[in-house]
Amino acid sequence: MESLMNAVTPRSPAPVKKLSEVDFRSGATLEQLSAQVSELVLLEQGEFGDQTALEVHTAKDFIFNMLGLVQKVDQRLPVANEYLLLSGGAREGVLDLNPEDLGEYAKGADFDLDFTLLVPALKLHDRNQPVTLDMRHSPPCHSWLSLRLCDSNVLSRWGICCQEENGLPEDEEEEEEEMAKGSIPSLGSPLALDGCYFSPSLVTDWFWRVVSEAVAELRRSPQRGIPTPERLERNGPLTTIILQAGSSRVLYDLLPVVSFRGWPAVAQGWLTANHFWDGKITEEEAISGFYLLPCCSPLGGRPDREWRLAFSRTEVQLKKCIPFPMAQAFQAAKAVLSRILARPRTGLSLYHLRTLLFWACDRLPGAYLSCGEPDTPGRLLLGLLDDLAHCILGKSCPNYFLPQCNMLEHLSDSQALLVARKLAHVRSDPSEHLRAALDQAQQAGQLKKELTAGTNGLGSPGPHPANGIISPSEDKLAQRLQQLVTENPGKSISVFLNPDDVSRPHFRIDDKFY
Repeated sequence: MESLMNAVTPRSPAPVKKLSEVDFRSGATLEQLSAQVSELVLLEQGEFGDQTALEVHTAKDFIFNMLGLVQKVDQRLPVANEYLLLSGGAREGVLDLNPEDLGEYAKGADFDLDFTLLVPALKLHDRNQPVTLDMRHSPPCHSWLSLRLCDSNVLSRWGICCQEENGLPEDEEEEEEEMAKGSIPSLGSPLALDGCYFSPSLVTDWFWRVVSEAVAELRRSPQRGIPTPERLERNGPLTTIILQAGSSRVLYDLLPVVSFRGWPAVAQGWLTANHFWDGKITEEEAISGFYLLPCCSPLGGRPDREWRLAFSRTEVQLKKCIPFPMAQAFQAAKAVLSRILARPRTGLSLYHLRTLLFWACDRLPGAYLSCGEPDTPGRLLLGLLDDLAHCILGKSCPNYFLPQCNMLEHLSDSQALLVARKLAHVRSDPSEHLRAALDQAQQAGQLKKELTAGTNGLGSPGPHPANGIISPSEDKLAQRLQQLVTENPGKSISVFLNPDDVSRPHFRIDDKFY
């Protein structure tokens, strides 16, 4: 009887699958948006195989060798320099630069991979060297730089890029003296720094000239297997070079900067606040240094005097602490917004989105940002778009490191309205705009495959011997490279060639030299 009762007892209902949350504004499910976000991020990363890795390393070595030639001939760059290489070009929002000056380049049509390299023209890392930032004349996040307190060697070397400036009018001195003392503890008298101002416009002019000369010299003596400079162009403060390295076109945005150790007094308040990276990286890692970029304030700044503070070293460390779903949402938002911000450029850049990313990580619980549910990337993408729309309509985006600096203060009402309308269009159908970004990424990948199919994969399609015959030494080098790539899958391989003697190459596999 008991077994009969058990046989007719109704079974417990199967667990009901949780319905995906629906976005009220667009009607799209967050799970669908999340799937598109993940697909887009995967596609944008592309296939970074051994061949591409080798081409990227040879392109990087070309850039460093070219800068070495600049130092050797011009002798102004620091001998032991410390470059900062950032993944992504300047148009990707890796730096806070005025977007109107950055030029037009499209992935797939113009390049396959892009990087930004900060090149210290002046390296003020000596702690005994007084920091001579003069912020009396500039809005927040900007400064003039006087070299008057530097040693005679620095002054003689960089005299061509310095300008004299008389003291401020008496009424301006009285008005701004208090601010100056608060911003620059090293100042005794405000007039102590007047003169010998390091001019960002003169520095970028000089840098463009010496890089152009170095690239022209390298073009006169091409070497097989060495990347070929396809384009060299000036874009505002940037020197942009596109290299053909094997089957890859690698874009480098080169920017001359001033490099400092430590942390500026004007940003000390940032260190005392609570942040999402607390406990994940040390304070020493977070504040290892900062830069001055040759970029003036968009509100009546002086391009011949004004530098912009940048905390790129710190941002590299902070990116390591961003939860993965949030990083996915940010990458997808960049891909979508880069299309609507490209034309016309309206004073808004992807660096503003990066700033909102850091603020959101500070504001929101870590468990929310790192939630493993399928809806999370889509939900975070919509949150970033809503955050950006709020900032645009209010024309307010505080700098993450210097909140007293409003990065959107320069927007006119008409510019803000134009961008807000574009963003509202994206927000009304984010799924469609993600599909468009996916199509664009697929087209870029297809163009790369077509270019790869047109080359032999053994080096740059650059100059070959006039008689069409490859020398035994060149053939041996190519065979050795192919062997290294085959025997060391997934490892970093670099080739170092002496332009005066290419018969004796040196190889580096990860950290070992051969």
